[in-house]
Amino acid sequence: MNAAFRLGVMVLAVAACGAVSALDLQGHRGARGLAPENTLAAFEWALAIGVTTLEMDAAVTKDGIVVVSHDPALNPAITRDATGRWLPARGAPIHALTLAEVQDYDVGRIDPASDYARQFPDQAARDGERIPTLAAVFAKVKALGADKVRFDIETKIDPTRPIETLAPEPFVKALLAAISAAGMTERVMIQSFDWRPLEIVQRLAPGVPTVYLTARGSRFDTLADGTWTGGRLLKDYASVAQMVKAAGGSIWAPHYHGISERDVADAHAVGLQVIVWTVNDAADAERLIGWGVDGLISDRPDRMRDAMQRRRIALPAPVPSR
Repeated sequence: MNAAFRLGVMVLAVAACGAVSALDLQGHRGARGLAPENTLAAFEWALAIGVTTLEMDAAVTKDGIVVVSHDPALNPAITRDATGRWLPARGAPIHALTLAEVQDYDVGRIDPASDYARQFPDQAARDGERIPTLAAVFAKVKALGADKVRFDIETKIDPTRPIETLAPEPFVKALLAAISAAGMTERVMIQSFDWRPLEIVQRLAPGVPTVYLTARGSRFDTLADGTWTGGRLLKDYASVAQMVKAAGGSIWAPHYHGISERDVADAHAVGLQVIVWTVNDAADAERLIGWGVDGLISDRPDRMRDAMQRRRIALPAPVPSR
């Protein structure tokens, strides 16, 4: 792992009152529980709360611009056209649209009639928010003076839908170029459920930490076969942690429901950090902190800070809005 990155994550601060440090608090899609996901408003809100890392997703437009979007195609639950109408169904792939076309759409609120809205009742609307470029996110962070904040960027590539995105190699090259152009190489890590892009990152930018996302749900199981893991099969390894380590990973990012305290210990034993997603309940956070996880990805970083404080863990400093 990049030495500067490890130092930044592991030595956040040693606060008064005997608090200890070493927990990476990541604002998921900014602070999705409070502001429209993956928008400049959400990232600014997360910084104002105080996080170690901004977690986000990357896509690449038809004209080669890296933008920040969780979905490879326009999501009807959060997307309105120029007339203010909600998209009636899943929209065009971002890869099929130019940046100008992508930014014609307003993503500043959730469709109140959607199931998605019921998941995030506290999210405040910010009408007029557009899907931002990654460069714009970096520029916003710089303008706010958030010099210590880091970035966890997910490559939104789905191996089961290859026509919706760039192939892994050109995708990674575009992403690394955008990161380098902003001078942020020392402050990023790159994560993916599809492990192929991570192998490319290791080859092209070996100093950038790679984060291996896994899911073990009934509807989404990335370890069921080799589709998401670059051909690797779990049956060939003693544990998921050993599989991630063999793939060259430095960080394992499982869903918090899918791990045990023993899994965390096993990961640490082979030299991996464990950053879990997506934790929104303070009681869950306290349990996971007790198990020794290295980081929490959360839609509600405010709640995670409450859990950290109760566990006497030093809190990342808020960055005031300007």
